[in-house]
This record gives sequence, C-alpha cells and structure tokens, in this order.
Amino acid sequence: MSAYKSDFLRVLSERGFIHQVSEPEALDARAAAGPITAYIGYDCTAPSLHIGHLLPTMMLYWMQQTGHRPIALMGGGTTRVGDPSGKDESRKILTDETINENLKSIRKTFDKFLKFGSGPTDAIMANNADWLNSLNYIDMLRDVGRHFSVNRMLSFDSVKMRIDRQQELSFLEFNYMILQAYDFVELHKRHGCILQMGGSDQWGNIVNGIDLGRRMMNAQLFALTAPLITTSSGAKMGKTAAGAVWLNADLLSPYDYWQFWRNTEDGDVERFLKLFTILPLDEIKRLGALKGAELNDAKKTLATEATALMHGRAAADQAADTARQTFEEGTLAQSLPTIEIKRADLDNGLGFLTASVEAGLVASTSEARRQIKGGGLKVNDVTVTDEKMLLTPKDLTPEGVIKLSLGRKKHVLVKPV
Repeated sequence: MSAYKSDFLRVLSERGFIHQVSEPEALDARAAAGPITAYIGYDCTAPSLHIGHLLPTMMLYWMQQTGHRPIALMGGGTTRVGDPSGKDESRKILTDETINENLKSIRKTFDKFLKFGSGPTDAIMANNADWLNSLNYIDMLRDVGRHFSVNRMLSFDSVKMRIDRQQELSFLEFNYMILQAYDFVELHKRHGCILQMGGSDQWGNIVNGIDLGRRMMNAQLFALTAPLITTSSGAKMGKTAAGAVWLNADLLSPYDYWQFWRNTEDGDVERFLKLFTILPLDEIKRLGALKGAELNDAKKTLATEATALMHGRAAADQAADTARQTFEEGTLAQSLPTIEIKRADLDNGLGFLTASVEAGLVASTSEARRQIKGGGLKVNDVTVTDEKMLLTPKDLTPEGVIKLSLGRKKHVLVKPV
C-alpha cells in the first residue's frame, strides 16, 4: 500500500522503514483519526544499546513527531529469559541487579530521541518486569498458555533454525514468544497500545501477540516491521572489526561514532540518510545524487547529522573538525580519542602490540600481528614492520603524545601521565 493517509505511515514509508504491516488500511485509518500508541521492546543485556537498536528507535522518534504516543518497553523481565530469535546459542543469565543497572544506563539514550511526560503523545518508558516478575505460573498456564499451539510454535523460524542445527533450545527460551505476546496484551490493557513494531525477524512473535489479544480481549492489534539492514556489500550493518558500535559515549567516543558513519559504503548513503538522520527528503535526494569525490561530502553530512542526534551538535561538529584536521590538513588534532598510560611504562619500553590492543585499534595481539604483516598499523604515521617494537619517550611528538593508527581512518593518541 503506497498512498497512506496518516502522516505516521506516510513518513515511515517514504523514509524506508516499512517491511510488512498487518491490515495496513485499518491501521492507517486509526492513525489518521487521532493519536495511537505503539511500542518496541528492548532487552537489557548490556549497559548500552548498539547501532542495531537505532532503526527501531528512529521509528519511535517519527511516531512521536507525527503526533502519536511511543512506548519504549524495557525487557526487565524477558531479559531474565532470553530471546532465541536469530541466536545460535542460549543467552547467559543476568542477575536482577545487573539488569536494573543496564536499564538505567539505556534510559539516557531514549531521552535524546523521545520526549517523556504525561501528555497524550508523550513517550512512556515501561518495564515488563512490572507484570512478568509477579506472574503466578499456574494462572499463566491457564489464562495465557491455553491459547498457544506447540505445533505452531515449532514452525517459527527462530525455533526451527535452532532445532535444524541440532542446537539446544531450552524450555526457558521456548517460553519467550509467549511472554512477548503477553507483553502486547498487558500494554494494550494498561496504555491502550494497539501496535507493536520491530525488525522483520520479529514478525512471528508480534503476530502471536495480535492473536493473543484477539483471543483474550477481542482486541484489534497491529504489527509493523522494518527491514533488517544490510550494507550494499551484503554485510550486517553495525558489525566492525573492533566489535559492536555502541551508542553510549563511554563505550564508543563520538569521534569513532562519526567515523563509523563516514565509512558508509557509497551505495548506502542515501538510504542511511533517510533512516538515520532527520534531514528533509529533498535535501537527502540532492545529497544522494552526488557522484565521485563529492559523495564524500554526503558521507560527512550523514556522519555529522547522525552523530548530532546521538551525542549533540557540539560533539558532532567537533568530530567533523577533528577528522578534517587529521585527514585534510595533516595536523595532529588533540581531540582524537586518547588513552593514558603510566609514564614509567613508556620509560621502560611499552610493547607496541599491547598498546594497540589497549588503544582499541585491534581486539587481540594476534590480530595486531596480522595487521602489521599487512602494513595496516602505524606509529606517528610511519608503518610498523617489527612486531617486537617498543614505544619509548623517543616516540613522543612535540605535543607530548604518540599517535597510533589502523589504516587511514582510525587513530588514537597515547598520552603518558
């Protein structure tokens, strides 16, 4: 369905967020008639969300911008269980204390994208621990479990994939889809929520919730999924050699976050501008049409706008400025990511392999050795050829730091204290 009447579905469609919608005409009519409430679930397995969570968060952002009420549902309860979707093995069990710490930390990210409060379109931060942690098992089996067919549950991709690969799927995880469906019913009861959104791999789980809502409350609920984002070369978006692209500044500096977006493949620039910035579509079309060297300007715009949304305009401008000084003017920008080392370690000679791991350029010393063989690691812009190299006070630049680099785009300053 292309000609949506509601601003909400029209904006999501034009910007590339829609993969599948259940009953699109009915949902469109509800959204055109007045504010609706929708939710997306997030588990609290780490103290920060990562780049994979950004697409759903942008969906909540646009939902609120077009006059509707978003719910960010924290999985304080379901994190205790584990979602088998797309996973090959069981998730490790976290303590309630760790889950709550993670939840508090994640909240800060949502404050950047959503306005919370008690108004009709103000966002709600919900936590499924509020209803799941106090559930009585027998009541749950009787009231909810009876609506689920095990035959049907076994047919879901997330379950079938694990069974086909002969990887164990615990009864705990098998229950996850029942709990997720129950979340939808609870949010409908508590907040009048009629729509669940998520990635396309969540379609089966969301449809379960629609079905349960109909059986338990005769409610009309809806599903909307976004495409899973892969880069134009077919790689999964957000996976880098150094690991996950975290959204919290204490886990990934705004400069490194800026660089992640700056390194976007040519074929993805226009699509990512639509999904991950709030620039107007006509401006995005203009940037997407740039060719050759000019396309780099579009990539810089993508990097700066995406970083401004996450870390604020000042941090984004500083990251852009640091990159310009480092790459275009060849000067040493003092605002590059910096790690501190003990001066005594430098005086005694600090192993280059160890320093490159500590600086976060590589994940291990064996990876550092591989990079040296390929000519990928540098000290003060000079390629390192000896894996036994020691960093000493002789390597300090006039600014009193040592610049370590991986390739042309990743740099960290080592500062003795």
